[in-house]
Order: sequence, then structure tokens, then C-alpha cells
Amino acid sequence: MFARVIAELGPWSWWLLGLLLLAAELLMPGVFLVWIGIGALATGILSLLFWESAAWGWQVQLLVFAALAVVATLLGRRFLSKPDLVTDEPLLNQRGASLVGRTATLAEPIAEGRGRVRLDDTYWPVMGPDLPVGTKVKIISSNGRDLTVEPA
Repeated sequence: MFARVIAELGPWSWWLLGLLLLAAELLMPGVFLVWIGIGALATGILSLLFWESAAWGWQVQLLVFAALAVVATLLGRRFLSKPDLVTDEPLLNQRGASLVGRTATLAEPIAEGRGRVRLDDTYWPVMGPDLPVGTKVKIISSNGRDLTVEPA
């Protein structure tokens, strides 16, 4: 069936597929079908050039399309990816890391290396040396949700 469609439409089948993929991108979230559509359009350009060649069978066209779609995707990711932006709030979405350096009072004792502190409106699990309730501690690191503390 695929071979018949390509034979009937000629090199324009790739142009049609490319335009359909670009139109489908408008209906779907993300920016992925654009690169596959560009691969199809590039295959259409090559098909216009090589259509009369005996070596330009549908199998070769599919391989060229797959390769061009991968190349277009990789180039698109490389050139359109956002570089690391310098910001005045580098820890904005890293709440645990933003707590490093703060001091707090133990809400639960640290027993066998584990305890809890209350910071703002949240209780945080902490790890550190065994200490009684009410001890002032300084947060020295964050590992996911667990904070590592030492006596302040």
C-alpha cells in the first residue's frame, strides 16, 4: 500500500506527508512533529531530484526519511534548547537546597541519627548527631527531602 501511494503521488507524497505532520503539530502539544515534518519535506526535495533514478526506490526513500528526521530532531534540540540562564533566584524550585545555611530548632529529638525540625510551615526530616528537643541546629546540606544538620 505504501509503495502504491508513493508511486501514484510521486515525489509529492513526501511533501504531502511533511505538510500533514506540520499541520498535526498545531493540534498536539510539544514541538516534535515539526522535526519529522521537516525530514519528510527534505525527503521530498531529494525525491524531486532523484525520482527518475532506479536506486531511488521506496525502501531507500524510507531510510533517507528516517535518517533526515533523526538529524532534524537532533539539530532542532541543539539549536533551540535554552542555555543555562543566569538568574537572581538559582534555588527557586529547589526548596530543600534553599534551606542550606538556615538555623532551626529541633521539634523532635534526633535519635539514632534521625529527627525533625519545623521551618516556616513545614516539618522537615533531618539527619545528624543525636540531640535533644529544642536544640538549635544549622542545616548544612540537603538530599532530596532529608536535611543534614549540625549543632548551631
